[in-house]
Amino acid sequence: MATPHIVTLGTAGGPRWWKSAESPRFGISTAVVVGDRSYLVDVGLGAGRQFSRAGLVMEQLGGVFLTHLHSDHTTDLANLALFGMFGLTSGTAPIPILGPGDRGALPLTSPRAATAPRPIAPHLPTPGTRDMFRLLIEAYATDLNDRVLDALRPSPVDLFDVRDIVIPPHFGYHPNNAPTPEMAPFTVFEDDRVRVEATLVEHPPIAPAFGYRFTTDEGSVAISGDTAKTANMVRLAEDVDLLLHEAISFDWVEDTYGNPQSDTARASYDHHHKSHTSVIEAAEVAAEAGARALALHHLVPGNLDTADWRRAAARAAAISNTSMLVPDDLQRIAFARGATQLAG
Repeated sequence: MATPHIVTLGTAGGPRWWKSAESPRFGISTAVVVGDRSYLVDVGLGAGRQFSRAGLVMEQLGGVFLTHLHSDHTTDLANLALFGMFGLTSGTAPIPILGPGDRGALPLTSPRAATAPRPIAPHLPTPGTRDMFRLLIEAYATDLNDRVLDALRPSPVDLFDVRDIVIPPHFGYHPNNAPTPEMAPFTVFEDDRVRVEATLVEHPPIAPAFGYRFTTDEGSVAISGDTAKTANMVRLAEDVDLLLHEAISFDWVEDTYGNPQSDTARASYDHHHKSHTSVIEAAEVAAEAGARALALHHLVPGNLDTADWRRAAARAAAISNTSMLVPDDLQRIAFARGATQLAG
């Protein structure tokens, strides 16, 4: 059986089309591969195409885990259902899709706002994973009913088992007042290959936002999702064999929003600083957790030259004494104990 590993299907973060002349990175998505089974964490722009390019197949997809419901982490969810259904049959066990539930309250309006913006869909302003999937499928009802009724294809409603993750109430979570209470990781999924634990991470204003840890008989990998540096992520990644952590260039933030001319730019500046992690902070999380290796992904900006990211990683590694990788898309990184390595 193959060594457990991850495949970086896409390593760029942010809801935009990054312009790059040479090596554009696809939207954020990671495959965790254990034996002949794979598990997806997030499905950003191009995730379905990259899933196929990596040689992975829907028949061996063990589950999909959404860290949070921002568009750059979910935009290929519809493609996964609409195109992925052609690799499945009606006799296939439904594939679990797990992610945050309904937020339960709108986020607070930015203090930068000159006038209060109008929320989208006030009848259902903060749908969770189940409602999001249901609404996507309903939006494609014309297409799907053609295929189900005329071509006798199985329905995505039957092919996927979509679940909202329930946060244990004793943690004291509240979307606005306590979105990231200190907590121990809790189990959200388990099968004969992996145990998946989650923790709440700090990515305001969205809530809930999760990081995940996959533990197998041979090793473990933790994936941060989008977050500022938080003690919850340190707990989740304790003694992990591989930590995948987001990273942002705050130099880029300063260049892009540091001399703001509008309320939107000022609000964007605020958001990046309170919601993301620098390269050195990611290294600090890994060092404090005792992670055996660290790989940076969800890179913002997604078009920054890889050499620049690797120079920043080298500086951070020297300070924190942490082994650090900056993988390209479609790289494989083993996470079996004692075998963490970047492959071609």
